[in-house]
Amino acid sequence: MMFDPNWVAQIPLLMAPAPADGSGPPAWVQILPLAILFVLMYFVLLRPQMKRQKETEKLIQSVKTGDRVLAAGGIYGTVANLKDAVVVLKVADNVKIEVLRSSITSVEKAAEEKSAS
Repeated sequence: MMFDPNWVAQIPLLMAPAPADGSGPPAWVQILPLAILFVLMYFVLLRPQMKRQKETEKLIQSVKTGDRVLAAGGIYGTVANLKDAVVVLKVADNVKIEVLRSSITSVEKAAEEKSAS
């Protein structure tokens, strides 16, 4: 077997389309791996993320005055007042700060609710 010096001239023949006599696989067989990939991505990535987002929204909406919360910046405080998108936290005596509701990462219920449970 000898090396063909005109191998560059044969590249278009290698890139030729499949024969049109129907000997190739059906279209659904070619699309099937892509569909399986999308289904796996949904169940592995998208669905758990949507579930966590719903839980976080429910947690933020359940915040009440007197709850002890942790803000995203690492600030612990007790909820002193609630506004539409802002929560006023009491972090020390005579020290109150405003944080966005969306920055709340965890909530501990008020002390009287813990003792009642």
